[in-house]
Amino acid sequence: MKIILFSRPEVGCPREKIEELFRALSDNGLDYKVNEEFARYAELVAETTIPREKCYGAEVGEVEADSFMVCYGGDGTLLEGVHRLGANRIPVMGINAGHLGFLTSASCGGFDQIFKEIMAGEVVVESRSVLRVDDRDGRVIKGLVALNEFAVQRHGPGMISVETYVNDQMVATYHGDGVIVSTPTGSTAYSLSAGGPVVAPSCACLVISPLAPHNLTMRPVVIPDSAVVTLRVHARHSDAFVLLDNRTCSIASETQLTIRRGEQQILLAVPHNISFYDTLRNKMMWGVDIRS
Repeated sequence: MKIILFSRPEVGCPREKIEELFRALSDNGLDYKVNEEFARYAELVAETTIPREKCYGAEVGEVEADSFMVCYGGDGTLLEGVHRLGANRIPVMGINAGHLGFLTSASCGGFDQIFKEIMAGEVVVESRSVLRVDDRDGRVIKGLVALNEFAVQRHGPGMISVETYVNDQMVATYHGDGVIVSTPTGSTAYSLSAGGPVVAPSCACLVISPLAPHNLTMRPVVIPDSAVVTLRVHARHSDAFVLLDNRTCSIASETQLTIRRGEQQILLAVPHNISFYDTLRNKMMWGVDIRS
């Protein structure tokens, strides 16, 4: 088995954690690949040497079928790691180095224990749907995917208008800061902050959430994930940009975008004793009596 490591220098992994990580790999007889940025950081902080042939850049490249990706950081780190996987269909586990992460559910308490559980198959692997996004002319976006969400947003002081259609049936024109289309996985991310519902990852649906709509009667809408969403963006008095998870790019007014469920799925691995509802309850502090 080969472990595909991904982390970012800004996570600030301390020397003792870096040493523990590579010691756990060695003790368990695991081969590995690591992204170049984290490799350079680890060499600087922990004074270790990582062979160049064990490093990868913007893309992981082709990996063996029994490989396993481990991302150390927050949810943003895991999302970037998933993007670098490309077409590789291997399980991805997030080890939480922060606080709120919903995707990085594994504790950073001990790398050795985590690797032992992975090797013993003592993790639960869940299939998570993604969004595929295309623009009408194929000039801005073509075939990109997002695990959490796709959003169109204003960039400037003026409102934008987003005509929104589901299977060619008009839902509404959202006048405001923009609109989010999220997967069930992304329901606890940006969509949640915009007032969207919490959706269990196993649900076959998408969520359309307006961003700061000018009409206060606008509310999020849940649709089947078999539907095709079309967005027509009008931004006469403001610039606009699109967001795919943690990636952004600017778009012109009158851009038309199509969002649908992607054919591929992401294999998200979590410790066998942690459920979505455990994570939700703990992260959101539901049930905590704050009166005392």
